Amino acid sequence: MNVASLRLIAGPKAYQTLSESGLKPELFSRMLAASGGPKWIGIAGLDRYLFCEFFKDLSQPLHTLGASSGAWRLACLAQENPQSAYDRLEELYIGQRYDTKPTPVEVSQQVTGVIEGLLGSRGADEIVSHSQINSHYIACQARHINRLGGQAPLAFGLATAAMTNFVSRKSLAWHFKRCVFGVDKPSSPFAQLQDLPSQFYALSNSNIHQVLLATGSIPWVLAPVTQIEGAPKGHYYDGGITDYHFDLPLNRNPGLTLYPHFYPKMSPGWFDKSLSWRLAKANYDNALILAPTDAYLQSLPYGKLPDREDFKRLDSDTRIKYWRKAALMSQVLADDLADVIDKGTLPQRLEKL
Repeated sequence: MNVASLRLIAGPKAYQTLSESGLKPELFSRMLAASGGPKWIGIAGLDRYLFCEFFKDLSQPLHTLGASSGAWRLACLAQENPQSAYDRLEELYIGQRYDTKPTPVEVSQQVTGVIEGLLGSRGADEIVSHSQINSHYIACQARHINRLGGQAPLAFGLATAAMTNFVSRKSLAWHFKRCVFGVDKPSSPFAQLQDLPSQFYALSNSNIHQVLLATGSIPWVLAPVTQIEGAPKGHYYDGGITDYHFDLPLNRNPGLTLYPHFYPKMSPGWFDKSLSWRLAKANYDNALILAPTDAYLQSLPYGKLPDREDFKRLDSDTRIKYWRKAALMSQVLADDLADVIDKGTLPQRLEKL
């Protein structure tokens, strides 16, 4: 008997719908992709299957929401050839080299190249004008001391944000504003978020490069993006600050949410990663989460998903080899999901959140 590599975890409403109807693309109206740095490399095969097979014949709108590297993955889905776009993202992202400690500006320069490569010559237009996929990407505009620039003010600002967030997630409103850049359509379920101060801006082919850079601009690691066309000047940082794994109302329009994720649990924001008691759950009532099993994770090199610490722990050649192997191994996730669909074994595999 083969050991499962993928968990299929459904909220109560989604569990009922999927149990009755099976796993069909037309059931889903939303798709999420989380922050997490290089962790996506360990589920790349699952992405490829969803992007290039499961959703290849979309006949109804799919609203997607991504932050940081999750936004970059979704930017591949909404291009005319998702397979080719994902190939470019994977090759360029894994191929980054930092053989001496880089400055934030130097990292931003390399990441800019990754974004330009994944979009290619036509990607921006294809994403914005896609007939079915309505793309949304999150960036965070710094407020108060975090907007001053310089490492010392930013260090103090982030430390203060972490301390106040320990007491209440709503305190993030003092430090950052969530900015949702999306295809401007009245049907968007992410245009009027109210759990934190949020502003919706139209995503366009003239600002998408800036938005994709901003959504992945981790404080201290990358330089802030200071200008995004169609939005006020400011310091824009990684969307994962407010929305690391998401804790948003997902029932504003019909249909289920599909969430290919790294874990079976979700930490709402970046500062919640170490707060074991603060997990998102209630908002996933109508969602299906696809997450690797412990057995799969243990089978990967070093027994884990790739992560940002690999840049520090490993030299470039070792890291690139490891990440490429992890990407190849992730095909078992796709094979597992395809097998569930082909053989109709969802009732036996579906778990309740």
